[in-house]
Amino acid sequence: MMDFEERLNRAIRRGERIGSVRAEAEAEKKLNEKELRRLHVEYRLVLSDHIQQCFQKLPEHFPGFVLSTVVNDRGWGTVTSRDDLEVDDQRDRVNYFSRLEMVIRPLSEYFVLELAAKATIRNKEIFNRSHYQRLAEVDLTSFVDMIDMWVLEFAERYAASR
Repeated sequence: MMDFEERLNRAIRRGERIGSVRAEAEAEKKLNEKELRRLHVEYRLVLSDHIQQCFQKLPEHFPGFVLSTVVNDRGWGTVTSRDDLEVDDQRDRVNYFSRLEMVIRPLSEYFVLELAAKATIRNKEIFNRSHYQRLAEVDLTSFVDMIDMWVLEFAERYAASR
């Protein structure tokens, strides 16, 4: 039978091993979080550039759209908008507002890359969407394709509304 001193020493060694394993897991988690933050910044830069490149084409086809960069608490991206004024037969004036905004949302506690888009054509919201993937599993091509698809849908629906 073990005496108390020996059992105490074993308990202390077990506790030290558990503490060491816990400390290693915490260090690895912090390293992973740091890597995920780095990936988010890298993806955000690539995608916000692509958004801007796509949006720059819209004023070429629809003069009057004005571009501006979005950098705020909702994310990073681009917005394009225009105001149209119509006068009907009775000389009544009607203002129409059209806008497309796409942003990469800030990093959240869930470590996802999220693309958000909102579109309005002639005062009517046509979509409000988001697309996201876990940072560790991101497929950038799917985000680029989604950006392209949403810009093309906006352009088609805007052209149809005129």
